[in-house]
This record gives sequence, C-alpha cells and structure tokens, in this order.
Amino acid sequence: MSQNCFQFHIESAPSDVVFINATKLLSSNDLLELRAAIQPSTYVCFAALEKQVEIEPSAVARLTAIAAQTNATLVYSDFYEIKQDERLSHKLIACQEGSLRDDFDFGALYLCRKDVVLDSIAEYNNLKYSILYSIRLAAMRRGVVLHIPEFLYVCRENDLRNSGEKQFDYVDPRNRDVQIEMERVCTDHLKKIGAFVDYKKIHSVKPEGDFPVEASVIIPVRNRAKTIADAINSVLSQSFDGSFNVIVVDNHSNDCTSDIVASFAKRDSRVIHIIPERTDLQIGGCWMQAVNDPRCGRYAIQLDSDDLYADNSTISQIVTKFRTEHCAIVIGSYSMVDFDLKPLPPFTIDHREWTDDNGMNNALRINGLGAPRAFVTSLLRQNPLPNVSYGEDYAIGLRLSREFKIGRIFTPIYLCRRWNGNSDAALSIDKVNANNYYKDSIRTFEILARKNRAND
Repeated sequence: MSQNCFQFHIESAPSDVVFINATKLLSSNDLLELRAAIQPSTYVCFAALEKQVEIEPSAVARLTAIAAQTNATLVYSDFYEIKQDERLSHKLIACQEGSLRDDFDFGALYLCRKDVVLDSIAEYNNLKYSILYSIRLAAMRRGVVLHIPEFLYVCRENDLRNSGEKQFDYVDPRNRDVQIEMERVCTDHLKKIGAFVDYKKIHSVKPEGDFPVEASVIIPVRNRAKTIADAINSVLSQSFDGSFNVIVVDNHSNDCTSDIVASFAKRDSRVIHIIPERTDLQIGGCWMQAVNDPRCGRYAIQLDSDDLYADNSTISQIVTKFRTEHCAIVIGSYSMVDFDLKPLPPFTIDHREWTDDNGMNNALRINGLGAPRAFVTSLLRQNPLPNVSYGEDYAIGLRLSREFKIGRIFTPIYLCRRWNGNSDAALSIDKVNANNYYKDSIRTFEILARKNRAND
C-alpha cells in the first residue's frame, strides 16, 4: 500500500504538520509505511476524509498553536456538520481519564504530537484494527488532551440513523475480532496507569441474612401504559422453585400506568405497588426505594418497563447462577425486538467481551454491561445506585466488579424492546454528549478508585 493512499496536503497549512487520511488507517503496518513521512514533522493531523471534511488552513493553524503553547499531546475541536443538507453545530465533550471508549468522539479532524504517534508504532507492530485507538490512549497517558470549544471545520455526516439505532454498534457480534484487539490495547493502558484489576484478587459473595422472598424483580416506571402490563405478566409467568415478588416503583405517572399497576397488585399479592413520597427520584433512586423496602428479596433483578423476560425460566437461571458461582452481580444476554416482539438487528447482544479473567478491566472500555442485571440485595444496600436515569446500573457494575465476582449468562433471557417510546430512541447531540460525559465521569471515578486500591 503506497503512502499516497494515506497522505494528503493542504495549501498554506503549517509546515510542521503532516496530514493523514484516517479513514482506512487501521493497522500498525499502515503507519509503518508512513513513518518516514511523519518523521520530519512536529504534528500529525488525522482526518476522516470519508466524511468530506472541509479544512481551512486557519483551522489547522489554530490546532497547532494551541498544541504548541500548551504542549498538549492531542487537540481536537467542535465542528459544523452537514446533515441532509442542513448545517448543524456539532459540539464535542472534554476528554478525561475515563474517556476509554474506543468510540470516543474526537470529531473528523484532530492533531497529535509526532512523538506519540511514533511511540505507538514502536510499541504495537501487529495491530490490525486499532492503531488509532492505541495512539489516542498513548496521548492521554503521556500528557494533556485538549478540547477546543470552537467550530474549526465542516464535515458531512452520512450516518443518518437515530441514537437508539447507533448505540448497539459496539456490541455487534460481527465486530468480535476488532473488540478483542481493542481490549488488548485498553488492558495494556490500564496496566501502565496502575488501574488494572487482577482477577486473582476478586472475591466471591455468600448472601447472609433473612429475606421475605428469594428474589424480587424491580421495575421503575413512569408513563408506560402501553408496555407495563406486558412487563408485569412476564414476571408473574415465571417458573421458579423459590418465592419471588415484583416491586413496581411508580414514579408519579400521569397517564393510566398507576391504574394498571394497582389492578395487578389487587389481584396478585406478589405485585407490590410503590409510589414514592419524593418527587425528585430518577431511575437509580427508584431502584433504591425498592431495594431498601423490607419486602425486597435476597436477590434484586432488573426489568425495564418497556421490556420482557424471554421465557418463564429467566428468574430461575439468574438465581441458579448466584447460588452456584457466589456472584455479586449476574448479568444476562438479550435479544433485540420491536414493539411487536419481532427480531431486530443485531439480534442477540451477549457481551462476550466479558471474560472471567479480564471482564472487570474491559468493562471500562465498553459503554454497558448487558441485561438483565441482578444484584445481591445486601451489597446493593451498602453500595447504592446513583440517583440518575442514565448509567446508574453501569456505575454500580463497575464499582462491584472492582472486587467481587460477576456472573454471566450468555444465552438470551431478556427481550429488549425498541420502539419510538424508548427514552433513548432519538436523542439530540446535547443529550448524547451529556450521557457520554456522565459515563466517562463514572469511568474516571472508577479508575481513580482502582489506582487508590492498588496503592493500599
């Protein structure tokens, strides 16, 4: 492959910058071929040319000036985006220590110090897919990565799918080889910064204490009249050799959701209908309302008000996993379906990137852990979910995986229903940014905690 496949030039741009088309730049060999071209420069400017990036020399000069003045290892900026012939402002978020997602959005144009690029070439000489990811992590490790909140270029966005369709791309089974390589790069990074968790130091859990039932399914709900009956029925139809109930935390619905839940509670004593006194509870707060209720069982099992269990064995499979492996959390696999329960791509989401010996580290790279999630209630009472409506389960999953065993079920036991009523079906860029920033923050907290624990 010739250098011409990757290099391009911009008239009147700073002379100490070499420009690289990052669209097809994936492997170590690709960069090895470019090493001679990179060597004389001070900075390497990567651009995703498939997005038809319009780059003004003044934009590159601005990136270069900030990098030179601050000695930043990588700089990136906001940009204007052409979507269906409409020009939109596309803001990005600041990169922090927890920004380990391999899909972190640096935009279609970013500038990196040459020494960081060359060191990545030297360190990784056999990557097939993730050389750019390794460069980004090296930049975070070696210095400061800066976001410039200025609109410095224009690009065209050709992926017009809504947020609800894009969010599962990273767990598409067809990307398995890519995911394995990304895991390797991220794990190396965690070892270098002192945040790696050794699986040999992970503890098992044996729940103690008396509980009124063995398992409680917890359903936070607000205004889901179209789906809540299906969710409750999927719990009541479970075949399980122990006792269980379903705790529905009705967060002040103002449609007929409350009436539907109340009618179930009236007919079946296993249905517990809670309307919190507080009006400021998010999903995490509703969960803790149920977990701290004296009627909660030994194990607390998640079910979203949109979703259903795949068959009548879901609770039994989860509790069996708790009993046999002494886990703090059990996380299942799910199938994607539409409102009428017809399969949707990518169909089965099994999160096979989780392994017993490295899942607790790889969890810092991915953006979710799977579903349904189930917890040892006593541990959850000691480590409450944050009172937020996005990432609350991910936060506690990371926290507990730091020191306790996580059990996985890799066959689908849950139906994730995607429809226009989902809260994440079509998010604005500002909302996507807010969600991503929160999860990056959660990862930052966890990395710092793991570093601190390693130093104890």
